[in-house]
Amino acid sequence: MLAIIGGSGLSKLGNMEVTRRKVARTPYGEPSGALTFGRINDCEVVFLARHGYGHTIAPHEVNYRANLWALKDAGVLEVVSVASVGAIAEHPPGALVVPHQIVDYTWGRAATFFQGQGTPVNHIDFTEPYSRAVRAKLLKAAHDCGESVVDGGVYAATQGPRLETAAEIERLARDGATLVGMTGMPEASLAREISLEYATMAVVANYAAGRGDSRRAIPLDKISAVLEEAMGRVRRIIEQCCRK
Repeated sequence: MLAIIGGSGLSKLGNMEVTRRKVARTPYGEPSGALTFGRINDCEVVFLARHGYGHTIAPHEVNYRANLWALKDAGVLEVVSVASVGAIAEHPPGALVVPHQIVDYTWGRAATFFQGQGTPVNHIDFTEPYSRAVRAKLLKAAHDCGESVVDGGVYAATQGPRLETAAEIERLARDGATLVGMTGMPEASLAREISLEYATMAVVANYAAGRGDSRRAIPLDKISAVLEEAMGRVRRIIEQCCRK
C-alpha cells in the first residue's frame, strides 16, 4: 500500500476514492490526524495530513514518530512525502523537485524510535536518504503524464516555524543545499528506521530569503496561489503513480 503525507497546500487528495477513515493509536502518541484510506486507479492508498486537517500543527510540533508508525502499522510499504519548500537554487515558484539528499539543521525533535532504557542502539545507513525505487516511480510518473520535474536536489531541513534570514540561506547554499523546508527531518530517517520506502516530492512555494523576488522580503501573499496550481500537478503525478 502507498501512503501520501500531505504538507502545506495538500490537506486532501481530491482524486482519491475514499473508503474509510481510521483514528490511529501508537506507542508514540497520536498522529497528526485520522488516516484516510481509499483507492486511486489501481492502488490502495492511505493519506495523512502532516499538519492536521485544519493545518494547526507547526513543523517542530509534528509527531513524526506517531505518523510514520501509524502508516507502517496500517500496512504501508511506500511513502510519498509532499512538502512545500523555498528555492535556494534557481527553481521558480511552482517548480516540482524530487530531491536526492538532505541536510538536517533541526534540533530538539524526537528523532528515533530506538531510545529509552533497555532499548538497544540502532545505527541505520543513511548515505542515500531517499528510496531509489520511490524516486524512480515519481520521476517516471511525471514523465508519463507530461509534468516537468527536477531530478535531484539537496533539501535543507530547518527548525521553523519562522522562515530563514538571508544570511542563513547563504550559509545553507554554501553547505550545498538547493531547497529549504521545515518537515524533511526526522521524517525521512524515521521511515528508514522502520523500513518504509520513502521519497519526497518538493513543491517550490517561493524563492528563499534573499533570492529572486524574496530579496528583501518573502511575498507571503503569493504563496497560496502558487501552491494551489502546483498541487494540481502533484495530484496528477500521484494518480499516474497509481496506474499499473
